[in-house]
Amino acid sequence: MTPLLKATGLRKRFRSGDAGWLDVLIGAEFTMGRGEIVAVVGASGSGKSTLLHLLGALDRATGGEVELDGTAYAGLDARALAALRNKRIGFVFQFHHLLREFSALENVMMPLRIGGWGEAKSRSRAEWMLAEVGLAGRMTHRPAALSGGEQQRCAVARALVHEPELVLADEPTGNLDHANAAMVEDLFYRLARELETAVVIVTHNPALAKRADRVLLLEDGRLQPLREAEALR
Repeated sequence: MTPLLKATGLRKRFRSGDAGWLDVLIGAEFTMGRGEIVAVVGASGSGKSTLLHLLGALDRATGGEVELDGTAYAGLDARALAALRNKRIGFVFQFHHLLREFSALENVMMPLRIGGWGEAKSRSRAEWMLAEVGLAGRMTHRPAALSGGEQQRCAVARALVHEPELVLADEPTGNLDHANAAMVEDLFYRLARELETAVVIVTHNPALAKRADRVLLLEDGRLQPLREAEALR
């Protein structure tokens, strides 16, 4: 079976001032299937966020290749990459990045409207998704009127509203207290399973990593499977 997401020999190099070049990724590769949840762990500065940016077509690799369901990113121009991000990938970050001038409902509708959905269909779908994350009574509130946990649940709803093939999450519970982190963790995994969405999640949270199907360690620019005992320390 063809994997949903495939990264082969992925390399990323940044210019590092007078020191020349900094190699962050030097041959990272892995594959994952539909509906699979993979956690990526590693030390701060190891390149985990850089990896997500490459997998999400937010940045271009220095070398190697990323393919989503057989579509190679390297062969796409900026417009095609933007369409791929909007229609086929969802993003959840440590900070919610909600648009403060719009309501929770309008924020969740945004990917659908950008993707060409009509007003009524977008609204209905966004209302359903907000209800799924427990925000049915908070749809008209702007981000400033929502708690931290509510803001992050709204961000999860926005990432999943168009049923993307792939969701990339960068420390999605890292900015929350324990209770809110547990709530976001539960609904995130539940919805990902129900929608059969593939998820790559970068986290330092052992409880979050424990629930993934696989845990990968990013170290010295490469990915390798992490033994269960190490993942849960």
